[in-house]
Amino acid sequence: MDNTQIAKEVIEALGGRDNVRSVAHCATRLRVMVVDEAKIDKDKAENIEKVQGAFFNSGQYQLIFGTGTVNKIYDEVVALGLPTSTTSEQKAEAAKQGNWFQRAIRTFGDVFVPIIPAIVATGLFMGLRGLLGAFNITLPEDLNVYSQILTDTAFIALPALVVWSTFRVFGGNPVIGIVLGMMLISGSLPNAWAVASGGDVKPTIFFGFIPVVGLQGSVLPAFIIGILGAKLEKAIRKVVPDVFDLLVTPFLTLFIMSILGLFVIGPVFHVVENYILVGTNAILSLPFGLAGLIIGGLHQVIVVSGVHHIFNLLESQLIASTKADPFNAIMTAAMTAQGAATVAVGVKTKNAKLKALAFPAALSAFLGITEPAIFGVNLRFRKPFFLSLGAGAIGGMLASLLGLAGTGFGITIIPGTLLYLNGQLPQYLLMVAVSFALGFAFTYFFGYEDEDTTVADNQETTKLAEEATTGNLVEGTTAEVIVNPLAGQVVDLKDVNDPVFSSEAMGKGIAIKPSDNTVYAPADGTISIAFETGHAYGIKTDKGAEILIHIGIDTVSMDGNGFTPKVKADQKVKAGDVLATFEPAKIKEAGLDDTTMIIVTNTAEYAEVTPLATGTVAKGADLLDLK
Repeated sequence: MDNTQIAKEVIEALGGRDNVRSVAHCATRLRVMVVDEAKIDKDKAENIEKVQGAFFNSGQYQLIFGTGTVNKIYDEVVALGLPTSTTSEQKAEAAKQGNWFQRAIRTFGDVFVPIIPAIVATGLFMGLRGLLGAFNITLPEDLNVYSQILTDTAFIALPALVVWSTFRVFGGNPVIGIVLGMMLISGSLPNAWAVASGGDVKPTIFFGFIPVVGLQGSVLPAFIIGILGAKLEKAIRKVVPDVFDLLVTPFLTLFIMSILGLFVIGPVFHVVENYILVGTNAILSLPFGLAGLIIGGLHQVIVVSGVHHIFNLLESQLIASTKADPFNAIMTAAMTAQGAATVAVGVKTKNAKLKALAFPAALSAFLGITEPAIFGVNLRFRKPFFLSLGAGAIGGMLASLLGLAGTGFGITIIPGTLLYLNGQLPQYLLMVAVSFALGFAFTYFFGYEDEDTTVADNQETTKLAEEATTGNLVEGTTAEVIVNPLAGQVVDLKDVNDPVFSSEAMGKGIAIKPSDNTVYAPADGTISIAFETGHAYGIKTDKGAEILIHIGIDTVSMDGNGFTPKVKADQKVKAGDVLATFEPAKIKEAGLDDTTMIIVTNTAEYAEVTPLATGTVAKGADLLDLK
């Protein structure tokens, strides 16, 4: 099938030209903004020739075509009349999608997701401390103090972290935000936990009638203070002359918001927060495991709707107040069942393309990211998704009955095991095993019937037919070693925060967290594609490997700002030639991740693609072994 026909099928699957707002593309994906998601024929789209996967994310329907191919398909769909936009414009438009509630929940996610690593690390420290307690190991006094520093600091500083992140999201100066947040938990104020314990510590009375304590453990007040503080800072900056901005804007922002935060917003919203916490605990305390049954059954539906970040706020409140998170165990059950359903599809299918997609997607789920499993496999066949909801409900009910609660949040299933080392590990493993067994069994026996033909068989038939009719052997590959194009720290591809890469839908490979700003050619070959934005390059090596180097995640949205290409398409290069330079600081300012992926996009033509490097790796070191 030629690219024009593929483009026509894409438009038809999208619901026709009238259902498309705009189309753009990055290095690997066709990104489409649609009028009505319900009009997309997702089954048809996923089975179009050359489509390697498709999913709906952040207001965009994304079809994975791969490097080079996506450019050709994009040109064809535009020629057929689809309206265009830049990826940054699409991203801005996607942020407006949904009702006010969905937009508010996305904002919760934007604020709380960057804080999760600190809570995860603290939760792991708490788990390890709990493990020592389970074995009745008593630490010396000095080490016990150190362990408290590890386990308590993030919770004490949580309001400051929330204000910092909220300032960042709402366009304020994050440094002003974190200083304001530290004021809310200043050591000069009575500690909120000490006051609540009913001891000798009492609130400080301001102006003779306002009782004030620090906001330790308060999340909602910090969030509200962060929103108002960022908006106030921007409003002040608009009216203050530039020459006085450095002095006046921070002074007025901190002065006004410290008064509002400590004397008005803090006390008022702390009461609101307590009511939310009481309501949350009431739901979690429902008898007979009903909370787990309901939440476990609905959690992945909430993920599909895109409003699952509401749990970030609730979990952070629970962790701050009780240092325990029952939601984590329930969500783990739901996600385990989702991953197990994907494994069942992978085991049962004879379709090589589907099998190659299912197992990496399932692994991604077991590492805590279920979107590839949901959008790539389970929702595509419907029954696996809905049957896994039932399995997740039962697993969630078991989690509630067992009283499971993580010592942190943000990680689940395999890495989440570390949040249950405080005497809960056997119960946690039982819950995970039950959720997996049910999700697998429901899908394997009742949820999936394999297709009659396989993409792999069709491709092989086409290849043999070409060889038989033309006498020409289809061009192949030979073994080679790909060297490292960028100095930095090796990252397992499955840990990359982009489902297209982490699920290996684009092919096997490796990722690098850069310590340098220069990208070099990883082998002798020809530049097959060089994006004008400078963020991605395709190389066809002289030995047949097709390598994609993608600098950063979602960096196409920067429209070339911070990237300097040094090569052009069709240019011959030698290993070690400079391909591009980039500015990590600008990627960070854009709120993006500079992790760089090196992908073998024609992985299917190799028996093995084996990473050779771990840890810190220099430019030019052996990186991937292709056989």
